[in-house]
Amino acid sequence: MAREPIPSAWPPPLRIHHVAFAHTPTSAPHDRFAELLGVLVCHEEGGPGFTERMLPVGDGFVQTLEATGPGVVGKFVDKRGSALHHIAFEVEDIGEYLRRLRSLGVQLIDEQPRPGGMGTMIAFVHPREFDGLLVELVETRR
Repeated sequence: MAREPIPSAWPPPLRIHHVAFAHTPTSAPHDRFAELLGVLVCHEEGGPGFTERMLPVGDGFVQTLEATGPGVVGKFVDKRGSALHHIAFEVEDIGEYLRRLRSLGVQLIDEQPRPGGMGTMIAFVHPREFDGLLVELVETRR
């Protein structure tokens, strides 16, 4: 289905904030990043059924999501195994982004921004909008 082009006044994302990889508790990709590439975890926190670890690379991050119990990450890993989970784009005003996406009829998982890791505000766009790719919007507190 063809979509109308986004108006030229649309502000593009500021950068790729992170790329997320979901994995089982028996694997430790963050350890392999450290061992093979020298990329170390700079932040770790838990969420419902997962542990998030952030590894800085350039001006973005690789995020590992370890499934630790029931929840969306566990369901994902049960269905697909360890795999790319989502890509996150940093935006300046997440509320405005969501308003504009809704006005275009875009299917959202999160209608309103919610707290994310590292003090950010986040919202997810449904994977149907990007041919199966889950996209996260991130607003950092500067």
